[in-house]
Formats: sequence, C-alpha cells, structure tokens
Amino acid sequence: MKKLLILFALSTLISVSCCRVNPAQDSSGFVNITDVIPDVILEVRYYSSYNFVGQRIDGYLQPTAILTRQAADSLKAVSDDLKAKGYRLKIYDAYRPQCAVDHFVRWAADLGDTLMRQAFYPDVDKSLLFEQEYIMEKSGHTRGSTVDLTLVDALTGKDLDMGGVFDWFGIESHPDFTDITKEQFNNRMILRDAMLSHGFKPLDSEWWHFTLIGEPYPDTYFNFPVEDLKK
Repeated sequence: MKKLLILFALSTLISVSCCRVNPAQDSSGFVNITDVIPDVILEVRYYSSYNFVGQRIDGYLQPTAILTRQAADSLKAVSDDLKAKGYRLKIYDAYRPQCAVDHFVRWAADLGDTLMRQAFYPDVDKSLLFEQEYIMEKSGHTRGSTVDLTLVDALTGKDLDMGGVFDWFGIESHPDFTDITKEQFNNRMILRDAMLSHGFKPLDSEWWHFTLIGEPYPDTYFNFPVEDLKK
C-alpha cells in the first residue's frame, strides 16, 4: 500500500504538466497511420470510455492513431500481405503519450475504482496490478513504434475471433494460450506471423501487442498528445 501511495503522489505531480508542454519531444518523426494505410480501421479504445479505466485517457484528444514513420511503413507491408488474404487491420492503440501512462498509474493506485473490473480484470486483485506488471510507469507505446491491433474479415466486416478481448488482464491473453478453439488460436497466429514477417516482435503476455525491431527512438518517451498530425 505504501508503494501505491508513493506512485500515486509521483504520478499526480507529473500529470500537472500538459501533454503539450515538452517542446524537445516533438512529433516530426511520426505519421498518422491512416495516411500510410488508408483502409485501416481505427477503434481507439483510450479515446473512448470502453477501456479498463472506464473513461477517456489523458492525452487522447482525437480518435486517431499515430506511429513513427518506420513503424507505419512496416505496418503497411503487413496490411498489404493480409489484404491479399482477405483481412484488414484494426488498430486499438499505437503511440501513447507519457501523460496517458501516468493516468493509468493514478488509476491503478486508486484501489476503490473498480468500475470496469468485470469487463477486463475479474480474476485479478487490483492491488496486484503493479506487481504483476499489468500497469507500469513506462510503456513501449510511448516510444512510438508499438501497436495494439487485431484482424477484420474484409468480406463480412467482422472481427476475427481471437479467443479473448483486447486489454484482458489474464493468462488468456498470452499468444500461446491453448485453452481456446483451434480456429481462435489459428487467427492469433495469422496476425502474429504477418507481424513477425515484417520486422515486429511480439509480447509474450498480449496477443495484440507488437513492437518494431530496431525502433528509431528506443530510449525516448514522448509526451505530445494523440491528435491528427498536420501534413
């Protein structure tokens, strides 16, 4: 509990500064994913209230998705390959500002706020979210080359059944979780194989999460807001 209170105090101090206040960390190396992949589907969960917090997350000013140019170009290659097989990409999250991560930290420290527990973490005690690393003070998303995504059937417009929902806190989200149907597991592998083929590495605890190998900003945690980048 003492650790949670300390984290809450620190994150509150950090959050005082607006996402826009950090001119050294500009967005010049980033692009709108829709400018690179025009037919990509966006379902930016942290702009909405349908996420594990239950409200729009700090720093998400528009329901758009941003990546570094290098990551977006590699994702375009993924999209082209999968389109030929009858699939489209749906993006849940991409670049995430540090102030959004700070929002997650504050939320996790507030043990009384369990509004979305049944939807996203029914089997995990909220007091263990830091210890089990569901919530961390730094995220690869903030470096700009990590993306959370799934696949959509191009003919039906329906999401492929991945045997679990985005942002589910539990072992069911592990890519190699086998207590699902063969079709669900194969759908996960279709996404995984395509991403690995074009230079992304997976996360062993989330089937939807991939980071560009050789990302251009491996040590920089950006804090500009998520909004449409001007051309």
